[in-house]
Parts: sequence; C-alpha cells; structure tokens
Amino acid sequence: MSTHDIRRKPQPPIGAATEIPDKLYFRIGDVAKLCAVPAYVLRFWESQFPQLKPNKSGTGQRLYRRRDVEVVLYIKELLYSHGLTIAGAKQVLKHGLKAKREQSPLPFQTEATVGQSKLRGLRQELADILGILEHNPVEPPKRATERTVEKSEKKKTVEFPDKTKLF
Repeated sequence: MSTHDIRRKPQPPIGAATEIPDKLYFRIGDVAKLCAVPAYVLRFWESQFPQLKPNKSGTGQRLYRRRDVEVVLYIKELLYSHGLTIAGAKQVLKHGLKAKREQSPLPFQTEATVGQSKLRGLRQELADILGILEHNPVEPPKRATERTVEKSEKKKTVEFPDKTKLF
C-alpha cells in the first residue's frame, strides 16, 4: 500500500471532530496524518488557498500552526463533505473566514459598569460647562478671507514728499 493512496486506509468519517494535539507547530507529515490527506494535497492546497500559509523553518520544513490545521480541516470538509470545487471552497473561505472572526469587546466602560452616581456627576459637569458657554459666548475664529480684508484695510500708503519742497 502506497503512502499516497488514501482510498485503502481506514479514515474517520468526514465531518467527524478531529482532536488536534496541543502543540505550537506541526510538521506537514503530522498534519497529513491528522487530516487524513496526503502531504502533496496539503502542498497543493497551499498554492490554491491564500488563507493557508504555514511558516517555514530554516531548513525549509513547513511548520503549521493550530489555526492552519483548522483551516486544512475546514477545506477538507468543504471539498469532501459538501462536494464543492476548489473555486467554490475559495469563495466560501474568502467570505466565511471574515464572518467567523469575532471581535473582542472594547475595553471601554459601559453604563452598566459605571456607577449611576458617576454618570449623574458627568451630566452635571457638562450642564455647568454649557451654562458657562451660553453666558460667555466665544467668538468663532475668523476665516482667512476676513483676515485678508482687515489687513488690506490696515495697510497705509506712504506718500513721499515732493523733492522740490524739501530743499
């Protein structure tokens, strides 16, 4: 039995949950065994799917991260279980992975986490500032055209005295 002939090897059912060991990096042979696909298929998928980019060691050995293994398993499911073509799987990955990325909540405090008294205090401070601004309105800065008009008005022409009257 050839190492590339996967038809004769017993394989887990497609779509079955595959246990991914808790390792930082996986070599291509490890990923091939985990996903039950030959290494040459993984190399081909790397050329077809831009989402699958394993790191390479100094010796050129492919080093897959856990995220890469998850992408490989997802590609396998799309191709083998759902019967998609490579082009169809590319479209699903292109749009599907963007939708799957969840944003973590922003670290800002919300009304639920901030005490009601703090909110009341902030509202009161804003009301005080608004009152000050209403009683002492600030004149908005002048536009550039207004400034040039004022400067031209301020310019005085200097008249030289007649030479004949000087002497």
